[in-house]
Amino acid sequence: MIPTQRVYIVLAKTRVLFDKVGITVTSLCAIHCILLPVLLPILPLLGLTVNHNHAFERLMLLFTMVLGFVALFIGFHRYHRKLYPFYSLFLGGFIYWQRDVWGHEYEHVVLIVGASLVVLAHVMNMRLCSQCESCDTEHHADEPA
Repeated sequence: MIPTQRVYIVLAKTRVLFDKVGITVTSLCAIHCILLPVLLPILPLLGLTVNHNHAFERLMLLFTMVLGFVALFIGFHRYHRKLYPFYSLFLGGFIYWQRDVWGHEYEHVVLIVGASLVVLAHVMNMRLCSQCESCDTEHHADEPA
């Protein structure tokens, strides 16, 4: 195996891993934000307390966006050359970031829409990369070698 083939394999495996981690982190974050209001009243009964940390939420969103950008960029550059996964990623991140602007009563709906768009970006990227017909089979690292 020549060194450039190894690089393509590593990039493809990294893209797949980043897509899966991005989907998982975004989904867990959305579930956390949706269940937190339900769990907060119960926690004192169990002797537990939770500090709601907006900085941590923003940091996790930034981490997810960077992870998503890297995964989408690898897929874009190596496989499909389609921009619409980026649109979905950045629109979802923007909506999620601005969820407080809409007011507390719409926060969960805005959160679900934003998180769904970020997850959709990763799913689109995975599908576009797996459907790539113009790539040589030696560059398809998603398939077993």
